[in-house]
Amino acid sequence: MVGTVSCARILQATSRARLSTFSLKRSSHLARHFSSTRSSNDIALGQQLHGFLVEDIQSVSELKLKAIRLRHERTGMEWLHIDRDDANNVFSIGFNTSVSDSTGVPHILEHTTLCGSEKYPVRDPFFKMLNRSLSTFMNAWTAHDYTQYPFSTQNGQDYENLQSVYLDAVFRPLLREMDFRQEGWRMEREKDLGWQIKGVVYNEMKGAFSDAGSLFASRAEQQMFPGTTYQYESGGDPQVIPDLTYEQLKEFHARRYHPSNARAYSYGSFALAPQLQRVDTVISGYTRLPPIEVPMDVQPFGEKMVTEFGPCESASAGDKQTKFSISYLANDMRNVYETFAMSVFSGLLLHGAAAPMHQALLDTHMGSDYSSNTGYSPFTRRASLTVGLQGLADADIPMVEQRISETMARVGEQGFEQRRVDAALASVELAYKHKTGDFGMRLMQSVSTGWFHGVDPVEYLRVSENVERLRADTGVFSKLVEKYVTKSNHKLKFVMLADPRYMQGLDEKEHELIQTKLAQLSPGDLDVLDAKNAELAAEQGRTEDLSVLPTLTLDDVAPTARRFAVDMGVCAESVPVQWRTSATNGISYVRAINAVRDKYPELWPYMNLFCEALTYQGTRSRTMASIETDMRLYTGGISFAPFVTTDLGNLGHIEAGISMGTHSLDSNIERMYALLEELILQTDFTNESRLQALVASMATNMYNDVAGSGHAYARRLAASTLTPEMRAVEALDGLAQVRFLGDMRRSGDLQHVAKQLENVRRVVFDRSTLRTAVTANASGVDANQRALEQMLKAYPSPADSMVEDGPRFEAQTGQYFCPLPVATGYAAQATRCVPFVHPDSVKLQILAKLMTSGFLHREIRERNGAYGGGASYSAIQGIFSFYSYRDPVPCDTLATFTKAVEWIDSHNVLERELREAKLSVFGDLDAPLSAADEGMAGFMSGVSDDMRQERRDGFFAVEAKDLKDVAERYLAGAKHTNAVIGPESLDMSGWTRVQV
Repeated sequence: MVGTVSCARILQATSRARLSTFSLKRSSHLARHFSSTRSSNDIALGQQLHGFLVEDIQSVSELKLKAIRLRHERTGMEWLHIDRDDANNVFSIGFNTSVSDSTGVPHILEHTTLCGSEKYPVRDPFFKMLNRSLSTFMNAWTAHDYTQYPFSTQNGQDYENLQSVYLDAVFRPLLREMDFRQEGWRMEREKDLGWQIKGVVYNEMKGAFSDAGSLFASRAEQQMFPGTTYQYESGGDPQVIPDLTYEQLKEFHARRYHPSNARAYSYGSFALAPQLQRVDTVISGYTRLPPIEVPMDVQPFGEKMVTEFGPCESASAGDKQTKFSISYLANDMRNVYETFAMSVFSGLLLHGAAAPMHQALLDTHMGSDYSSNTGYSPFTRRASLTVGLQGLADADIPMVEQRISETMARVGEQGFEQRRVDAALASVELAYKHKTGDFGMRLMQSVSTGWFHGVDPVEYLRVSENVERLRADTGVFSKLVEKYVTKSNHKLKFVMLADPRYMQGLDEKEHELIQTKLAQLSPGDLDVLDAKNAELAAEQGRTEDLSVLPTLTLDDVAPTARRFAVDMGVCAESVPVQWRTSATNGISYVRAINAVRDKYPELWPYMNLFCEALTYQGTRSRTMASIETDMRLYTGGISFAPFVTTDLGNLGHIEAGISMGTHSLDSNIERMYALLEELILQTDFTNESRLQALVASMATNMYNDVAGSGHAYARRLAASTLTPEMRAVEALDGLAQVRFLGDMRRSGDLQHVAKQLENVRRVVFDRSTLRTAVTANASGVDANQRALEQMLKAYPSPADSMVEDGPRFEAQTGQYFCPLPVATGYAAQATRCVPFVHPDSVKLQILAKLMTSGFLHREIRERNGAYGGGASYSAIQGIFSFYSYRDPVPCDTLATFTKAVEWIDSHNVLERELREAKLSVFGDLDAPLSAADEGMAGFMSGVSDDMRQERRDGFFAVEAKDLKDVAERYLAGAKHTNAVIGPESLDMSGWTRVQV
């Protein structure tokens, strides 16, 4: 995962999920609870606590929580506290940051507030706290209308430390001009290139605007809401970002980052009163300000059609590069019940084999997949419902429009099959019973948008009430169609045509922008810029005193790892079963793995498609629409995925195959196993119409994924030449798979594909290579045993499973370049090191942490302007990797990787730096797990509790000299593979080109 990945609106618009500025999901062991007791039972309605008035207290029994709403009497700050018996505690402070232009001011401010504060005047205290904390999550994001700064941790002192850093960052940031220029934008003179625009956010948004799916969703939304805050790009438009001044940034902070405009959220088992006291101390000097008003309610414009141009997508065939969608203005998102009903309606309309739109648009091969903005979006004051396609021929747009209209009319008249509705609501209820380690963070995200629009957040927590109301609401979906579709007075038809010169046009616009800026500056002004840039470079290289930052110590880390009791057994005479009995809230979880070691490498490229086809094609006796309804009624879903792991003692030996997973209420155990058996035994790969739609969708989506996750693809490509596992991963989920699916789509030879998928089933689903794991309540064990036995009676047992291993793997090195239509690039370097059990493995893992925090973050992000970068060590894969993300100079970054090794050789590793690197590693090790994941390390990869403890002891024992030693032996002068994904304009002569 990228060390610093941000959320801007253009990104959010695609996935409808908030991405993070610092996407730094971390895990923490509960080393020591804070020495305070939970005291919510002592809090009463109307009580005054440290400047806050208790306005509401409600219990939500279905979620086992108590919700307490408070308001700061002096400033008006709102606070929602969720009291729940959960060790993973959450805190967030957020502000309404709706915009009136596309300069990206809230996004840039989000970054700049995290560059030092009055109490913590160090550069980037937020990032530096990662190594001084055992946080389970640290994040910050900018959405449409608000910016939030959340964290979670299981350690009480850590919670207090992080709360102090966050509060000082948002209310008392330094907001230095040099930080604005580093994080936002600046003009800088390059020796060979002349004047360039740089800046972390600027480069991030350049990358976002070259992502075709993100661009389409954002532009369509801007056209949907003219005259409102949503017509602007809150993340920032690269053409407009340079209009933002330092003074405007400070003004925005003064008005928006004010307690009167703030909402605080806390969750978990830590006492509320001490938190209120700490926050009151910070904000008591403020006085209440009136609310900030920005236009949010759009005036209906009837119907309009807009056409724009965007990047090409080479995964699409020939002339099928067009995107088209129809958006309907929907309900006021502050109506919680109607928002819930529209969300269910959208799922029934669009998703799954039985969905009317799926049948009308995807099963008929009109396009390769839904457009990126398809779905229900309740993230604006007036929500919207969108249906669209990508991978279209221009001539097909009228037919698509007609089918959307006809399908909406039919749904309005007939509604949905009652079993599908029941299944959708059952899946909602099961989802809230599923025990996850990040429940508090998910809860916060589910209430935030409405809360910032004035909705009582507790309304979102009463899930059962909304489910029951919807069940009793006769004809609700027909009413919604009539209200928001049939009688719509606000409908947008949006078209994006592929322009082969689009990326070149962006470069030309940037050049024109630079020339315009230069024309406004005198020679003296340019000298001032040079001086400011020199000052910034000096500041970036300055050694800081970090002692002002709070920190945990290694004494806060539990010396022993948590153990998960499991029992090993056998089912159907020969199949190994791992049993774990745990408090699962009445849910049974099943995992299974069929492994083929490193056999059948010719079939590996088909594994990904095979897994998707198992839950897409349907079976010989039933359609997927029928099966899918049963899956949603009786399970929390059934998934299949390619599986590959390396022998813990030998990097040359791997285990590859298929993993399966499902869960259900204990009352549905028999049905769950029966559905799993049906998919394994009876999936019909010969349905070419379904297979064609699946291949087209996978090819398009995987190609589009490269633009947003290029760092991951670059790392896989670089490592693929070094170990058998990474060769397999590249074939299964790398650029090789992107190319494989694209070629398959273009060839159209689906009979051959169907035969190969049948071959995969024949060699993979073999009872002699199967192992299973079941996690359940004690009361559910017997039912699982009986149902598993029944399923295994029918499980395939091929007569001849004696097949020779695949060809011997020979490690190689090289340099690979994948050209793509993107504005920024991704660089990676991979080096083969040692197996998991080797004593140097723990040292290499700590070395990666130290290099990232001590050198790479400064060089790649702060100096080079990339959006993120660092080093990582995969202990099981035995691969040490460097990487960069949305990098304006990926080729220069390759040299930075080399300098990182030179840096560690000459650097005097301080005891503090070593401690912080270890804290970061321990944070990763001790993740709060869902019930389904407890005890799975041994089942999936063979890492036993004893091995985890031995490794833990090894981390504690690492010394500074060990880091220099492993860097010298494994990295300095070592053979490695480089990979770059970036624009065609890069000079990569002599590199092997990888086309997708």
